[in-house]
Parts: sequence; C-alpha cells; structure tokens
Amino acid sequence: MTATEPGQRRAPRAAKTSSVFKKVVMAVSGIVMLLYLIAHMIGNLKIFAGRESFNGYSEWIRTIGEPAVPAQTTLTIIRIVLLVAVVAHFWAAVSLWRQAKQARPQRYVTKKPVAQSYASRTMRWGGVIVGLFIVYHILDLTVGAVNPAGTDASPYDRAVAGFSNPFVTAVYVIALILLGMHLRHGIWSATQTLGQSNKRREKTVNLFALVFSVVLIGGFLIVPFSVLFGLVD
Repeated sequence: MTATEPGQRRAPRAAKTSSVFKKVVMAVSGIVMLLYLIAHMIGNLKIFAGRESFNGYSEWIRTIGEPAVPAQTTLTIIRIVLLVAVVAHFWAAVSLWRQAKQARPQRYVTKKPVAQSYASRTMRWGGVIVGLFIVYHILDLTVGAVNPAGTDASPYDRAVAGFSNPFVTAVYVIALILLGMHLRHGIWSATQTLGQSNKRREKTVNLFALVFSVVLIGGFLIVPFSVLFGLVD
C-alpha cells in the first residue's frame, strides 16, 4: 500500500470497480477492432491480384451468407458490431480520462517522460485523429462521396483514383502511422488489463506490440504507395 499525499483522497471501492470495468470494455472493444483491421488489411492486398479479383472480393463481402440470408446481412452485422466496439472504446477512454482527472485535480510537480512513451502521452488525441480519419476513409473509398472517381466507380478504380493523389496518400500515411502508435500502446495496455502481462514478460509484450503494429500498418501502407508509384494502376 502506498500512502496518499495530503489533500488527496483514496478512490472509493466502487470507483475502482468502475475503472476496472471500463478498462476491460476498452480492451475487449479494442480486440474486436484489431481483428477487423487484420481482416481489412488482408482484403486490401487483393488489389495486387488485379481489378477483377479486388472487385470480386468486394462483392463477395456483400454476399456472404446468400442465399440463406438476404444480401449484405452479414456485412451489416459486422458493421453494427464494429460500430458498437468503436462507441464502447470511445466511451471507456473518455470516462477513464475524466475519472483520472477528477481523482487528481492538480498536476504533478515533476514528470517522468522516460516511463511514459510518446504514444501513451498522445493516446487520446491520436484516437480522435484516427476517428476522424475513419469517417474520411468511409466517405472516400467505401461510399465514394469525396473520391475523384465518384460513387459509381468500382472499389478498385476508387482506390487507384484516390491514392494517385500525393496529398490523399500523405493523409493516409500520417493517419496510419498514428494508428500504429495507438495500436502499439493499446496492445500493451490490453495485456495489462486482461492480466496477460507481468514484469518478466513486459519486454516480450512490448516487442510483440511493436512488431505486430509495424507489420499491420506496413500491410496497409503498401497499397497507397504502390498506387502512387505506379505499381498498381
């Protein structure tokens, strides 16, 4: 047990329980989104198989389960689960931040930048930026509302039209790097919350989180760069 500083109050048991619940919600919702990102990245790589293969994959996603269920039923369920995960993740993050701020109204006199990585310090703002990027990504490649090829173009043509623009590619690169930093810290935090890490395994978990994030984000980045440099057209 550590002694509380003068003027500080011990957190009530109910508040501690609430914090644990919110951290679990954040970890589980993060895992759901991570699984989606893995599937999404693998699907994106279909673009290297050509226009027909990529468009065929995009159409297959919308017809999973047919004729047992109507078209886009499975895709709609996936989108609903993902939306719930995003909302739950955002709610837990904001709630934990407010709770920590209320419990510690005064800033620390000294800071320890060595023990706190850049990713963890910018986790909150990085999450907001990634959230805005997701909205743009949907309007650009999913719906085509802000894509140069328009809403009637095929998924392959929208990807090529969008990433042929250096500015658009730069936006994606910046957002994906921020997502990678968010993921690296998030994976580490999730293992702590779910009790899968300890002092002995901390270095291993950190290394895994770093390598996993680099590989995943690299898988996403290879597509816009390939389009920009003419490897995919």
